[in-house]
Amino acid sequence: MPDPDLALLEQAAEAAGVIALRHFGRSPEVWDKPGGLGPVSVADLEVDRMLRAELTAARPGYGWLSEESEDGPDRLAAERVFVVDPIDGTRAYVGGQKAWGHSLAVVERGRVTAGVVVLPALERRYSAAEGTGAWRDGTAIAASGRTDLDDATVLANAAHLDPSHWRGRAPRLERHMRPSLAYRLCLAAEGRFDAMLSFRPCWEWDVAAGALIATEAGAKATARDGAALRFNNPHPQVPGLIVAGPALHEALLERLSPE
Repeated sequence: MPDPDLALLEQAAEAAGVIALRHFGRSPEVWDKPGGLGPVSVADLEVDRMLRAELTAARPGYGWLSEESEDGPDRLAAERVFVVDPIDGTRAYVGGQKAWGHSLAVVERGRVTAGVVVLPALERRYSAAEGTGAWRDGTAIAASGRTDLDDATVLANAAHLDPSHWRGRAPRLERHMRPSLAYRLCLAAEGRFDAMLSFRPCWEWDVAAGALIATEAGAKATARDGAALRFNNPHPQVPGLIVAGPALHEALLERLSPE
């Protein structure tokens, strides 16, 4: 039987795509959020309002955490919480690039149980429910089985290859990048790249859905130091992220310098 929360997230994400595409490529109004937290557009806020209304109406007992909603302590007492990024990759979105998406997850007592990442402009949907595998557009996906670190393809910022992050020499990695963090996680989940790295703290709404999708695809997703990820934290961030197949994940941890 399909997971009911996953089905709800998929339906909501498709509705979000309709709204976002209506504004896409039409110079939507955009401004910078205070505190250097990046840009936000009218589309981000419209999607956020719709998702909050639809999801919390369907699951009134669930808490709510979204990049574009004011946070509060109530979610910390909820057994299950929606963790949502209305548009992940807003800079790409307002710039007319296609690699942006909607990231929606359900978190239960700290772990992600259902997650969806939809990229409307690319016509792609990634999804997973705990214990049932990961999927792209209805087809099962699997993470890379690569074991050798040198020449591995990695989604990461250029700064991640600085020798200061590594024991001895930095590994010889083939680096790539995409603007949406959720999309990067999904690309690692489907094995198009061998690993995904983020050494800085990550907002939960950027990575909750993608972390589950990667894990259900057979990857290992942990904090930078190898610790298990936990979500719905009082300060909604996780301390960095390493995502790769189990053997490559171990190789990365062995070569990384302590923080």
